[in-house]
Amino acid sequence: MERASFLMCRPTYFGVRYEINPWMDTGRQPDPALALRQWEALRRALEEIGAEVRTCAPRPRLPDMTFTANAGLVSGTTFIASRFRHEERAPEEPHFAAWFRRQGYRVVDLPKDYRFEGEGDALFLGRKLFAGYYIRSDIQTHEAIGSMLDVQVLSLSLVNEHFYHLDTCFAPVRPGCAVYYPPAFDRYSLQVIRNNVGDLIAVSEEEARRFCCNMVVVGRQAVVPGPCDDLARELEARGLGVHVLGFSEFLKSGGAAKCLTLRLSRPGYPSSAPPGSQSKSASSSD
Repeated sequence: MERASFLMCRPTYFGVRYEINPWMDTGRQPDPALALRQWEALRRALEEIGAEVRTCAPRPRLPDMTFTANAGLVSGTTFIASRFRHEERAPEEPHFAAWFRRQGYRVVDLPKDYRFEGEGDALFLGRKLFAGYYIRSDIQTHEAIGSMLDVQVLSLSLVNEHFYHLDTCFAPVRPGCAVYYPPAFDRYSLQVIRNNVGDLIAVSEEEARRFCCNMVVVGRQAVVPGPCDDLARELEARGLGVHVLGFSEFLKSGGAAKCLTLRLSRPGYPSSAPPGSQSKSASSSD
């Protein structure tokens, strides 16, 4: 049976070295040892609930490379590489592209003047791709990605700088169900969400600012940044097992569980297994 698979990158060089979102403050540095423990706890939790975790090598002077969700978007054996808006993160692009080429993926580059920040702003819910734009990604990328992958793309405008990527304020749970923070979207985008998701779980400002939407779901299990008692109750009422972890050090850079993972496969969908997934060790790094 196919397993859910994720890409992670050890936070060897993680730190707040610049300020490109409201959460970042170079005067408030994360504790490297605690950040590593939190990263390892996430990796361990994903493996314990049945996911495969693959890793890529961190690179010096690229502190945010640990946020692999922003590397690009994976669909089957195709990897659409990101085009970062901020020059500080642009040097990550060739390293991620090289990793995917080595694994046998077809790597697709968007035009150089497009801005797209991967799964941070593009999340599948069933066969629909919900895509955020305005703060980090450009809306013109949505038509291009829809054509490349032959999927329906639903564009959502983000209007709150604190929730600068879609995965900070919207989380697919399963087809027909999602978690979201309504004030992060404009009125039209809220209507798009409500028209396309029958079961919506709205989170409070308090829990949204703890990045509770930045969660990872594997089957009927959810790894959720916490504390998030209200969201945990809502998920448990829908039959999910909830695993609450702390991400205090990554929150200092504006990230949590989802930001630290890039989904490589979506079990149950055609051609979703990553190349070499049956022969690669889950703990391999290259």
